Amino acid sequence: MADQEAAGPSRQITINANDELARGRYSNNMLVAHTAEEFIIDWLMTAPNGSALVSRIIVSPGHFKRVLAALADNLQKYERQFGEITPMGAIDPGDQNFH
Repeated sequence: MADQEAAGPSRQITINANDELARGRYSNNMLVAHTAEEFIIDWLMTAPNGSALVSRIIVSPGHFKRVLAALADNLQKYERQFGEITPMGAIDPGDQNFH
């Protein structure tokens, strides 16, 4: 997405959330599926004893594309500030070295 300066003045939004939701959830794995009408993103916590669903988000195809653009933009900003991220391989819960 475009930088805020290029897009004009930023808008301030108020987000209401209960304490549990505001704390957030940790996820180290995800699955993505889609139909013609929606994308389903399952955020998982994978551990040696299996995977647990942390959260499921369902969005329209148009919104999914905006999410991808926002994630790519933020990743570029992060890497400019902190250096390139070297991704590791996918987590394999059957791997004996996964602790």
